[in-house]
Amino acid sequence: MDERTGVFRVYRVVDAVPHINLFDTDATRLYTVYQSGYGERQPAVDDLRTGDLVEATLGGDPDDSDEAWSLLSFERLDRVTMDFAVDAEVPEVAADLWEPGLERPASAVLEEDGEPVAECFVQPRAPLPGGTFVPSVLTGLVPMESLLTELPGIGEPPTDAIFIDPDAPDSDSYSRPYGVAVLFTAGADDLLTEFRERYDLSADADNRPEYDPYGL
Repeated sequence: MDERTGVFRVYRVVDAVPHINLFDTDATRLYTVYQSGYGERQPAVDDLRTGDLVEATLGGDPDDSDEAWSLLSFERLDRVTMDFAVDAEVPEVAADLWEPGLERPASAVLEEDGEPVAECFVQPRAPLPGGTFVPSVLTGLVPMESLLTELPGIGEPPTDAIFIDPDAPDSDSYSRPYGVAVLFTAGADDLLTEFRERYDLSADADNRPEYDPYGL
């Protein structure tokens, strides 16, 4: 068994899939890790959420792509709280950002009391697996680590993120060719509350949609 030690971003997937995805922030590689079987360490593993940043040691066989790795040890360093709204209306700022033929994400800075506190991104579906937005976020397939480290339009790290998909995860077709990510800094207060109320999101609830992203 080989070991890998580093800093990883957690992508929890959903209860339908008994694994956790860990994105190696240095090597930019995604590891699939068992979610259960950790004995007395299981409660700590269960407490991990999408958006957590952990320092961890993984054990596994790099030559066996069908076998998941295991979490040998880990320590949570930070957490970007992530919420998900699917089959939802996109915010006006996102609709205004989108331009036909857009191939890369576009963004706009949002202010509160005249201060920049958040950044809204539109993510084209075209480069994502199957065109799915939220499933790609939940499995760690949307390259966003640089955004979770520092928002380019503000120069500060986000503390909260809301991912909005105008369609359901298992849709056969899409009403809009993009998904929306709104990332908030620690300075956001009323704006974050406004978005959470608009999409009926609770700060202490796990609102990942229940589906099997690998079955789509």
